[in-house]
Amino acid sequence: MGLPQNISVAGRAQGVFAGERFQSVAIVGIVVSASIVVFLFDPATSSFYGKCPFHWLTGLHCPGCGTLRASHQLLHLNVAAAFRFNALTVLSAPFLMYALASRASIGLRGKPLPAWFVPARLIWGLFMIILVFWFLRNIPQYPFSLLAPAG
Repeated sequence: MGLPQNISVAGRAQGVFAGERFQSVAIVGIVVSASIVVFLFDPATSSFYGKCPFHWLTGLHCPGCGTLRASHQLLHLNVAAAFRFNALTVLSAPFLMYALASRASIGLRGKPLPAWFVPARLIWGLFMIILVFWFLRNIPQYPFSLLAPAG
């Protein structure tokens, strides 16, 4: 199976199609722009971010509740405060930063950072951790109440 008729090998930029480089630059630009907004405007005090629809409808915390506030604290290097808003956000931040750095590498060098194989069992395990976190953070008793977003 060869390349489609409208794509040539000469259209590749160091192993990555030019469109993929543009897409990577756009993704990094959007994430950096959004991060600047979250850095400058505290989600705990700014009203333009909106509310979590799941929490608004049910009164329960979803796994993502507190992520914006945690991200704001992480951007200000306040890891302890970020952990109080959403522990999963803090624990996943290094992996998300690596993915963003890999996208930036595609945009700048035309090559991603080294990738690693993630077995299906690990993905299912992470999914189970998210579900357990979701369940436990809605139990209104100590120590589970520590998992609910602060404030």
